[in-house]
Amino acid sequence: MSDKENVLVVVVGPTAVGKTDFCVQLAKSLETEVVYADSRQFFKEIQIGTARPTIEEMQGVPHHFVGHLSIDEEYSFGHYEKDALALLEQLFQHHKYVILSGGSGMYVDAVCKGIDPMPTSDPAIRNAYNKKYEEEGLEPLLKELKEKDPEYYDKVDRANYQRVIRSLEVMAITGEPYSSQRSTYTAKRPFKIIKIGLDRDRQELYDRINLRMDLMLDNGLVEEVKSMLPHKDKNALQTVGYKEIFDHWDGKHDWDKAVELLKRNSRRYAKKQLSWFRRDENTFWVHPDQLKETIEFIHKA
Repeated sequence: MSDKENVLVVVVGPTAVGKTDFCVQLAKSLETEVVYADSRQFFKEIQIGTARPTIEEMQGVPHHFVGHLSIDEEYSFGHYEKDALALLEQLFQHHKYVILSGGSGMYVDAVCKGIDPMPTSDPAIRNAYNKKYEEEGLEPLLKELKEKDPEYYDKVDRANYQRVIRSLEVMAITGEPYSSQRSTYTAKRPFKIIKIGLDRDRQELYDRINLRMDLMLDNGLVEEVKSMLPHKDKNALQTVGYKEIFDHWDGKHDWDKAVELLKRNSRRYAKKQLSWFRRDENTFWVHPDQLKETIEFIHKA
């Protein structure tokens, strides 16, 4: 690797594994900044339930794409790819290394691989699916997606109706599974990519998740969710930490069950994240305590 070559160090891992502190320490060592690729942490109104890093936790290290949007704004991973690449171009003028911290697989892939070029949209097909969604909700669309493309059904954010509709639209146009059309495309990037994966012993990770949910509740999660009641149908709130409490208020389960579901669904989310990130065989997996080994690996790569 030449001295002039720019390097994007991508740090991925499940929720509660310890990405924030690890990336801060790594950024200090590499004298650089952190770019976030976690869609749950983009929105300024929801900090507690998304475990968005605080100013204190950032320890003076510049962080980008953290609390930069309002819950009212529509923001796709297409927007993110464009914005992130523009930012990276600026950051690489001053840093050899930049850190991309990722909890959202599709947002990490948008930066590293690019978004697959898909067939031109068909307004008639899309409008038909939008109408079905407005009249019948998301469940019939999810059922159709599961039947037509179970592989993509397992990967997609099933709370994001726009992604679900887009996949169904593409399949209606092409007659081919959506997953088969998005797996081989990789865009060229003007920087080297090194991927670091963070993981812990499964019980250790699950204990951290359970503790995190208890701390969120102690630190005002219920009040934060209550402030989001006018926005409860937004995509950003169809996620762990919010949906369980909304469902409790809607009478779907009692409070003890809501707390149980908060923890269970967070563990399931972590498992899903790990499954996504482990697909990449080039990822160097470490325990978050292995900062020294990680830095040595980056310098040798």
